[in-house]
Amino acid sequence: MTQTTDFGFRTVDRESKASMVREVFDSVAPKYDVMNDLMSLGLHRAWKHAFVAAIGAGASDTLLDLAAGTGDVAFLAKKRGAGKVILADINAAMLTVGQGRALKKGLAEGLEFICCDAEKIPLPSGSVERVSMAFGLRNCTDKDAVLREGFRVLRPGGRMCVLEFSNLEIEALKPLYDTWSFKVLPAIGGRIAQDADSYQYLAESIRMFPDQPTLAGMMERAGFERVKWQNLSGGIVAIHSGWKF
Repeated sequence: MTQTTDFGFRTVDRESKASMVREVFDSVAPKYDVMNDLMSLGLHRAWKHAFVAAIGAGASDTLLDLAAGTGDVAFLAKKRGAGKVILADINAAMLTVGQGRALKKGLAEGLEFICCDAEKIPLPSGSVERVSMAFGLRNCTDKDAVLREGFRVLRPGGRMCVLEFSNLEIEALKPLYDTWSFKVLPAIGGRIAQDADSYQYLAESIRMFPDQPTLAGMMERAGFERVKWQNLSGGIVAIHSGWKF
């Protein structure tokens, strides 16, 4: 294993990335939900609705939502009938915002919060029916380890779903998308969240993330079967899923 990894377009020591990512999300946590709306022009809401529908967690299922952040996916899953949802995130500040939102929405019952690294999930093997991860895998140092952990904690017959920025497949839109990502987003981040650098990193991290076929192959190597993906918004994001049999 190499001793370095990517942090956006920079190369950093592997041991440093987790703390650097944590600092990014400590910084953006207070304005995270507002910035999501601005960054995606509101599309993230439709993407997350499609994602939760794909997860398909029912009343008898426990869903482990990795990189749960401020709780969007978890809250939608509860509203759609998930039995129990465990919100796990490496960033305590994000989870604190999520806990406050859960109380305001009256959704605290059936939720559990765990501050942990997705590469080392503190749950027994075969303990959940569904695992989800929305917009978090690209920030992890060892993405293969995260997928292996997702596979480990699933019961046989369980499914893992990953929603992540992916490879835009509409060539004509790529120049506009690049301008939005590298010029507009950092400017908005600087104005709204007083932190242009974090949003520059987030834009760069999207470009460094594996494309659709590569991520599908990573899931298969982790043990998942019947792996497939669904592009949304022309491939700006994609939902990948795989089963544990």
